[in-house]
Parts: sequence; C-alpha cells; structure tokens
Amino acid sequence: MSSETSGMSAASETRDPSKRPAGGGGSALRADCGSCFGLCCVVPAFAASADFAIDKPAGRACPNLRQDFRCGIHDRLRPEGFTGCTVYDCFGAGQKVSQVTFGGRDWRRDPGTAKRMFEVFPVMRHLHELLRYLDEALTLEPARPLHAELRAAFDEIGRLTQGDPDSFRTLDTAAQWRRVNDLLLRASELVRAGVAGRRKDRRGADLIGAKLKGADLRGVSLRGAYLIGADLRGADLRTADLIGADLRDADLRGADLTGSIFLLQAQLDAARGDAATRIPPSLSRPAHW
Repeated sequence: MSSETSGMSAASETRDPSKRPAGGGGSALRADCGSCFGLCCVVPAFAASADFAIDKPAGRACPNLRQDFRCGIHDRLRPEGFTGCTVYDCFGAGQKVSQVTFGGRDWRRDPGTAKRMFEVFPVMRHLHELLRYLDEALTLEPARPLHAELRAAFDEIGRLTQGDPDSFRTLDTAAQWRRVNDLLLRASELVRAGVAGRRKDRRGADLIGAKLKGADLRGVSLRGAYLIGADLRGADLRTADLIGADLRDADLRGADLTGSIFLLQAQLDAARGDAATRIPPSLSRPAHW
C-alpha cells in the first residue's frame, strides 16, 4: 500500500464503490463534494460559452473556488453563466482520489501532490463512470444471464480504482470502455427484447431539434444520439437505451423515462422537464425544472 493510501479513514472506505457489492454501489458512485478537494473546479479546461462565463485552462483553479474547496457561487451557478458546472458529474471519483488514492492530502497544503492528483482524476472518473453503468446493469432482471460477467467486470474495474497514483499513468481507459461497453450493449439488447414489435436502432442518430412529441420510443436504442433541443414532450422512453445520448435542452415535459436504460442524472440536468415528467426512482428531479 502506498503512502497516499495508508492514511485512508474508515469514512472514506464507506464511500469506496469497489468495496461494496455490485448492484448496490448507489451513493458511493455519486459525487460527495464535501469530501473532495474541488478537483472538478481545477482539472478540466473550459472556454467562455453558453455553458461557462469565462475561459479557464486545465489545471488552474476556477476563481470561484474558495479556500475550503467549496464553490463560492454554488447556489447561483446558472444565473452567473456556469450552467456547465450544474450538469457535471464525477460519479464519486473526486472523493475517491482525494480521500483514498491520496489519503486526504490536499493539493493546496501539499503542492507536491497536485500534478499527480490532477492526472489521476480524469482516469478515475472514467473508471467510476464504468462502475456506474455496470452497477445499473446488475439491477436489470432481463440481463440476469449476464450477471456473472457483469459482476466480474465490476470487481475488476473496482480493483483498478484501488491502484496507487503511478498505476493510473499506464491504464488504457479506451480498452476498458470497449470491454465494458460490449457487456452493456448485450444487457441492453436483453432488456429491449421484451418490447413487442420492431425496435429501432438510432445509435448516434442526428436528432437535433427533432419533432418527437408523443413518440413511442420504447425499446429504441438511442445510444450516443444527438437529441439537443429535441421536442420529446409526452414521449414514451420506457426501456429506451439512453447511454451517451445528448439531451441538452431537450424538452422532456410530460415524458415517461421510467425504466429507461443507463440514463444519468447529468443528462436530466441538461434537459428541460416539468412535474409531469416521469423519471427513474434512482434519479432526482432537477431543481430548475
């Protein structure tokens, strides 16, 4: 065990998804900003746009990041022009890097950790995103024939997240995604096979601004589809595969997303909806809806 992990507290262990049973990662795969050193406010670069009010290079702290690693404008990010921050999700990677990989040593008080910590964070985020998808796949009853393979993949990714800082430098995240994505696709097919009739494959489809009001999209694969600004009012998206679908500014008022597959909170946060929008019980209704 490296010096970075030797100081891991009992509290940080409970936040570690790799130490929880697959299919029950739950809150361990959600951001706990109070246990993170503001990594999402430092590591990524962003340019002045509709999503961000300023330019910020990678590795430089956002001017809104306080000394205690809290955001100084957290309660008014949207009106201040930082909508992009409101739809970002680290899947719990921030607290994992801060409290587990680096044992609670923060980059401000221990500047020697900064470079390695900033390198590890995006890799850890990628691994945690895979854990999030695998965790959901293990709850899908129709995918039960794959549960042994899914659990093995979950455990293997979990072991990778336990590495010391140097181990992340050579980790091939693209290879990990290819392996996991194959399993997720097979799980998706098993779930969607239960929908009667012909199921459409709209993977990667350009549906920007599409008029899909009231559309029956049950069992449709929308993996990686561009649904920016699409009119999905009253659409039935039950059992639709939404992994990687771009839902920015999509109108989901009155839509039914219960039972949709691989939908993330960040996708909901980027869309528009209302009190009539039905969402999976594991997700939260965005405050701005």
